[in-house]
Amino acid sequence: MSDTGRKDLSSKVSEGVTPDSQKSTLDKTKESVTDAGDKVAGSVQSSDDKNPAQKASDTASSGDDKGIVDKAKEAVGLK
Repeated sequence: MSDTGRKDLSSKVSEGVTPDSQKSTLDKTKESVTDAGDKVAGSVQSSDDKNPAQKASDTASSGDDKGIVDKAKEAVGLK
């Protein structure tokens, strides 16, 4: 299984739980670029080639622009 170009789940969670007010402009830009790259890589990567965490993350974020962290926050009433 190859996850080249993919953002690991722990990075997504870490970025999601850090408030934007505590992030620099560079951090926000980096996140936007790596999120876009991850989305492209996930769309071209076969489901059979994804590790379970990537598969779950892609499934959770498919169909809308909300990421897995946003959905988790909504589920527990933080958003």
